[in-house]
Amino acid sequence: MAKNQDEDVLVTEPEDMGAEARVYELGFHLDPELPTEEVKKAYQAVRELIAGKGAIVAEVEPEKIQLAYTISRQEVAGRRDFNSAYFAWIVYETDAPKHAEVIAAADANKLIIRFIDLVTDKDVARHALEVHELMAKVPETESSPEEVLNTELDAALESAAV
Repeated sequence: MAKNQDEDVLVTEPEDMGAEARVYELGFHLDPELPTEEVKKAYQAVRELIAGKGAIVAEVEPEKIQLAYTISRQEVAGRRDFNSAYFAWIVYETDAPKHAEVIAAADANKLIIRFIDLVTDKDVARHALEVHELMAKVPETESSPEEVLNTELDAALESAAV
């Protein structure tokens, strides 16, 4: 037990703090200028690190995406702006000390542009994986806004009987 100096409140710190395993999700963007093979290697390196620290619950391999906003990063050679990236996520279960090691490794990895780490649970992770797999099966339709507008206009004209 420790006593807070500002107040007369006792703060208890459990001896086994961090011993309990939790489920975390690490989502990360990889450099979009990497060749496909290098993206796979970078992802595998992160995956192996996580697998060595805990149990992988669910994962989605990197896919190139357009970013919603530009990410700027200062590097040795100067500032770099990213408008796209390879995005992947891995859900894993581990204890707090090993989780801290995963975060430190992700932060030190220069191929990772940005990452986020969240506390989650297994059911949410499995559901997200199912949704991702379903979305991958749905074919994308390529229709221009002009085609949609013309279709809507034709339907409106047909329904307006004079």
